[in-house]
Amino acid sequence: MEQPAWSYDPGVPEPSATPAASRTLVIDLEGALLRSELLMEALFSSPGRMLARFGAGGRAGMAALTAILARAEIDYAHLPYDPDVLNRALAARGRGEKIYLVAGRFAEHAAGIAAHLGFDGVVTPADLAAGSLPFDRAEIERIGTRTSNRASLKTWAKALRVYQYAKNTLVFVPVITAHQMNLATLGYALLAFLAFSACASGAYLMNDLLDLAADRQHPAKRHRALAAGDLKISSALSAIPVLWLFAVAASLFISPLFLGVLGAYLATTIAYSLVLKRKMLVDVVTLAGLYSLRIVAGAVGVGVVLSEWLLIFSLFVFTSLALIKRFSELSMREGAGLADPSNRDYRITDLHVIAAMAAASAMNAVTVFSLYVSSSAVTPLYSHPWMLWLMTPLLLYWFGRALMMAHRREMPDDPILYAFRDGPSRTTVAAMICIMLAAI
Repeated sequence: MEQPAWSYDPGVPEPSATPAASRTLVIDLEGALLRSELLMEALFSSPGRMLARFGAGGRAGMAALTAILARAEIDYAHLPYDPDVLNRALAARGRGEKIYLVAGRFAEHAAGIAAHLGFDGVVTPADLAAGSLPFDRAEIERIGTRTSNRASLKTWAKALRVYQYAKNTLVFVPVITAHQMNLATLGYALLAFLAFSACASGAYLMNDLLDLAADRQHPAKRHRALAAGDLKISSALSAIPVLWLFAVAASLFISPLFLGVLGAYLATTIAYSLVLKRKMLVDVVTLAGLYSLRIVAGAVGVGVVLSEWLLIFSLFVFTSLALIKRFSELSMREGAGLADPSNRDYRITDLHVIAAMAAASAMNAVTVFSLYVSSSAVTPLYSHPWMLWLMTPLLLYWFGRALMMAHRREMPDDPILYAFRDGPSRTTVAAMICIMLAAI
């Protein structure tokens, strides 16, 4: 039998020294021990394979799906178990008690979990009701299903990645650069921001569902709401269509063209989650395109002409930031002594190449900006265009600082959020905004 995959928490009182070998602890698998739903865990253990097997099953319907899920390969070692329940089980084991799981479905998975945790076996609710048990019914202590397991607002905010909404402020960039800041355009830009935020949150939930197994083996991502079991998989599945319907409704208030851009963003995001993020460098180009698409959506939403200079500059900027993101992820794995990522087509030995590409993209962005300031395109928009040259050293400083922080392993895995949190970065961005306003 495998050794138990859990350990005793010193914060829990020491087990009693009184012998209790005749007592039995029974624990409800779903709702008590497991902070998730076994059906959903089986489905998302390998969703692509599960759906392919279901499709090959013909017209057998739900019975075929249930049989397929019963044979799913679930990683029992990384399931979100309740630590308090595990500690109570360990305390019971220390007193010499037997431990059984109570499971009404997926008996093979329940038996696998019991074996992995070192429990004595599995009984069904029907066995408990009928009294046909392999132990004395009079000596049972049961840990039953909790009456309420609703996720808190904080948990939902974490799962929806509300902190990532900072990226969606890119829809305001065309309004600012075109100098069309009035109530009407700002109102449309705000609506575009809300539409993108809802759409992105739905995509984040879908991505987390597809990446459950990989996230639970990641030192940081295992704390995500779905991976940790703080949010039920079924709740996330219900929230996704609601979020996307809100995004569609908000888009229709803007224009059909904006809805088309948002649809392209969502389709690309889904393709990224399913396939593209596992392709070397394709994921970087896709991320850069998704960031730039927010700027395109902002221009479409408020009805301003998108400058090709802004678009080219954005592509180089976001390519550099996407490469820095990959560099940070790989360097974190190198520092933690982890192997190459299983869900990405990168190796830790690629770090130097990725760093060089990130620096080259950043310098190309600065070059494009310098060419823009030198062009005739700035004359109609700025009365003092020469002042824009002051932004060039600030851009060089910010990109250089971002690259250095990533090299020192002091950069979080998302450099855009880093720009909002890092003091020198905020000061640099504020200085650039002041220079641009002074040049108008």
